[in-house]
Amino acid sequence: MGGFLPWLMDPKRRGAMLVTPAIVLLFVMNIFPLMWSFGLSFFHYKASSVKPPRFAGLYYYEKVLSDPVVWERFQTTATIVSLSVLTQMVIGFGLALLFAKKFPLRREILMLVLTPMMLSFVAVGVFFKLFYEPTFGVVSYLYRSISGEAMALLATKWGAIAGIVIADAWMWSPFVMLLVLAGLVSVPDYLYEAAEVDRATPWERFKAVTFPYIKGLLLLALLFRTIETFKLFDLVYIITAGGPGASTESIAVYVYRMAFQFFKTSQSSALSYILLFVVIVLTNLYLYFVNRREREA
Repeated sequence: MGGFLPWLMDPKRRGAMLVTPAIVLLFVMNIFPLMWSFGLSFFHYKASSVKPPRFAGLYYYEKVLSDPVVWERFQTTATIVSLSVLTQMVIGFGLALLFAKKFPLRREILMLVLTPMMLSFVAVGVFFKLFYEPTFGVVSYLYRSISGEAMALLATKWGAIAGIVIADAWMWSPFVMLLVLAGLVSVPDYLYEAAEVDRATPWERFKAVTFPYIKGLLLLALLFRTIETFKLFDLVYIITAGGPGASTESIAVYVYRMAFQFFKTSQSSALSYILLFVVIVLTNLYLYFVNRREREA
């Protein structure tokens, strides 16, 4: 004990001792579950069964990649991601241009615009499901006041997809706005003054002065929102539960059903790691474009 305390109090080891609890917690909460679930994807195993796992090799990866239902869910997810991220980028960019200018009550309105980002997915999902309700929902009420008929937005495939996209865009467009706004406010005023002296048009000022400052942040927003929307589960499950039928069942909802409703533990683990691979590919594509932009600069 007498020799352990001096070793423990050695300044050279103090840094390692300080970060050890965080590393242990990271391993227990993140790394170990990842390794465990990755191992299960190579075995025949069901969480509802008492049978011991049996080695299966790449069987479940082959099964997942050859399953047409999985590719249908990927197509549905790609549709939702494309429409939602595009909507968020357009709305977020427009809001950033608006709030880059000073006007009365700018700060108060900005706080209201940022509010959706602070809400939970469950709360937003419940709100919009009630908004879309055909008997007393706000959307149906407004439509009825114009056409005289009720509107069941979630009763059709594209109506349900639109409902999910609207809810997700309403919640996360402010995030895109914040990133773009950070770039807009960092543009030096003397560049705009020089552009005015050169009699540049508003479009030329935007292309030559504004866009270079926000291009990297736009790519960053695109990456973050694409990855997060690709994993979208809460809003889809609460608003449509994958319906009507399975027309809006995203890949994340499909993994949930496979793992916790059908107890196909090994198959769901394999699909989860395929999703992780897709996310890694998206991230590396972003890094590739960023590095190429830096080399060209």
